[in-house]
Amino acid sequence: MNAQILQATARALVAPNKGILAADESFPTIAKRFQSIGIDSTEANRRDYRNMLFTTPNANEFISGVILFDETLRQSNAEGTPLVDILNAAGIIPGIKVDSGAKSMAGTKGEKITEGLDGLRDRLVEYASLGARFAKWRAVITIGNRIPSVGCIEANAEALARYAALCQEANIVPIVEPEVLMDGDHDIDRCEAVTTQALDAVFSALKRHNVLLEGILLKPNMVISGKDCPQRAGINEVAERTVRCLKRTVPAAVPGIVFLSGGQTAEEATAHLSAMNKGPLPWELSFSYGRALQDPALRAWAGKSDHVSRAQDVFYHRSQCNGAARTGKYTAEMEQRIA
Repeated sequence: MNAQILQATARALVAPNKGILAADESFPTIAKRFQSIGIDSTEANRRDYRNMLFTTPNANEFISGVILFDETLRQSNAEGTPLVDILNAAGIIPGIKVDSGAKSMAGTKGEKITEGLDGLRDRLVEYASLGARFAKWRAVITIGNRIPSVGCIEANAEALARYAALCQEANIVPIVEPEVLMDGDHDIDRCEAVTTQALDAVFSALKRHNVLLEGILLKPNMVISGKDCPQRAGINEVAERTVRCLKRTVPAAVPGIVFLSGGQTAEEATAHLSAMNKGPLPWELSFSYGRALQDPALRAWAGKSDHVSRAQDVFYHRSQCNGAARTGKYTAEMEQRIA
């Protein structure tokens, strides 16, 4: 493990005004996204769509890194240029999703455990040789009747810590992602309690596995009301609750926290991030958004080559809005700058 490499990469991923694009959708997920715009999820369509995002002019002003799917890390564009080379040429750091998905957890009802540790050490060596400099592993915590259980939280925390240690061994920065889902009708109090419990477990596990905190990034959910809750918390309350939870659980040694959007609209995710960045914080608060960065551009693209320029304008604008949120300077008026 080279601590200097890990720390430098982690800091670069949360550089001022910048955040991460999550473009690591699995085959079933990208198929659903493409279905929504009426195109098939072929290898060529997936390549062309992601190439459109990665070649957006000046995207590197606001995008520091991209999380890739295994297929994408190995792909070249229609002209034969590896997509990794396109990112590197733009000064954007390539990353890779390394878990194999959340599966039903034996002995529980409605809970998940993320798999993918078998063979991970060798896969990380290969991914590093292909150009990946950071990685992502997502754990899923569901709020429901008598869940999450302590067993589910602890098992996922242990897996995250084992993954993080293996990444650092390969000089790859691990993004540690314990996502408390917003599915359900729970209120913001319940979300805050479960998020606190999950983060406490994760950092205890990271300590047990001797993970260098200065060489990781945390990718948590925001503390937010369940999407079916009849009384949804407003932007300022989400920001206050989230920052309070993080200050109680995340050591200051962690260089950055990159939020997932977790089912929020693009505008909600940006507004919440901006509200959190209004005051002094011990870590960088940034973004690692998938849908909240991609969806407007996906709809503008619609699988048509003559829509690429328009879709890139939309993607750039969404990235710009989130770049402004990094310093608390996003306003709703910014949404009117592109029609």
